[in-house]
Amino acid sequence: MSSVAAPLEATRRSEGRRWLALGFIAGAQLMIALDATIVSIALPSAQHALGATDSDRQWVITAYTLAFGGLLLFGGRVADSLGRKRSLLIGLAGFALASVAGGAAPTFTFLIAARAVQGAFAALLAPTALSLLAVTFSEPKERATAFAVYGSIAGSGAAIGMLLGGVLTQYLSWRWCLYVNLPIAVAAGIGGWIFVRPTQARPTASLDLPGVVLAGTGLVAIVYAASSHTGGLVAAGLFLLAMFVLRELRTRDPLLPMRIVTDRVRGGVYLTVGLVLAGMFGAYLFLTYYFQVAHHYTPMQAGLAFLPITLGSQAASWLIARRLMPRLPARVLIVAGAVVSAAALAMLAQLRPDSNYLAMIGPAELLLGAGLSTMMVPAFSNATRGVAAHEAGVASAVVNATQQVGASIGIAVLNSIAVVHGFATATAWGAGIMLLAAVVGGVLINAPRPSPRSA
Repeated sequence: MSSVAAPLEATRRSEGRRWLALGFIAGAQLMIALDATIVSIALPSAQHALGATDSDRQWVITAYTLAFGGLLLFGGRVADSLGRKRSLLIGLAGFALASVAGGAAPTFTFLIAARAVQGAFAALLAPTALSLLAVTFSEPKERATAFAVYGSIAGSGAAIGMLLGGVLTQYLSWRWCLYVNLPIAVAAGIGGWIFVRPTQARPTASLDLPGVVLAGTGLVAIVYAASSHTGGLVAAGLFLLAMFVLRELRTRDPLLPMRIVTDRVRGGVYLTVGLVLAGMFGAYLFLTYYFQVAHHYTPMQAGLAFLPITLGSQAASWLIARRLMPRLPARVLIVAGAVVSAAALAMLAQLRPDSNYLAMIGPAELLLGAGLSTMMVPAFSNATRGVAAHEAGVASAVVNATQQVGASIGIAVLNSIAVVHGFATATAWGAGIMLLAAVVGGVLINAPRPSPRSA
């Protein structure tokens, strides 16, 4: 082989490894995205099988979200400190073992504990996966493709989870909604071991344990308050987060360097993503009720009814976001995606018990999926924009934390509106929140069009 051909061959092999690594990183993210909703449809069956009360049932979801949201910043810091490949493998192994334990749970208390452990390892996996993409793909076209994969999963993962959860619950058992994580984790782990390049670990003198406690308890308080409608806990959570900010401004080795969130573009992305997740759950809340109560769908039928969201999300990720990200400023896609999503929610707010699925519901779901991915792909790409490689994990953790807080607050607020005024009104409020996200994104996210050489 000539002296010129040898380096070219090595470069081609390196390129191939990166794209194979992307597939397995995406598998890890898919597992997290699925778990946000796959258990929801299985809850009635699990409650009946394990003899739980109606008041206890919510803890299967709440235990996961509290651990996930409360430990995200810590997980991002651990990913930066241990190295991302090692963190990916540890997170996959822990998540898989917790999933198997939850699937085999002999009691409802055991199931809740397993879900909390799942959430803890998800808090390590989520920022690891996003930061791996951020540091691996920097050329604009490559980055657009990589984040199209990630964004399509983020935009459609919840709907896929509902579909898969319905099929597994109806034809196998609710336990398979947890067991299904094992083959995904094993495949992602083997692929990650072989194809993901190790990143340099950056051990720190201190993990800022006071910051970990303040951030974790503050986020947990807000997420729990949102699900339990406890106003005092919201105030306590905000106070703890304020103390966390003061702590981070003064400590030499902060858990979250404030420059990460005070940057105009990244801060705008975090606010926009939080608002979009709050508004999006208005649709899921309404449609889940609408399909299973108004139309008496089985779990599998309800899951299938969400399929247009997945189709719209996949189409927009590949046909719109991937092609236009290297050519347009991020705010153009983010604002357009949020406006389209708001229009879809406005359509869903007009549903009546006899509304035709093919004529009205399906098209609205397609629009919602398309809008979400058009917005989320450039948003996630810019969530780590301009951050040093050794801080990409923490920056990724922040955008994941805003998703958790936004979704939790959105569910609480929109559910309260639905109880008093009905689900159609709650969905209309969701549309309004989406429009607010468009305004915030348009004003704050002023990143220029990506340069030809790097993102």
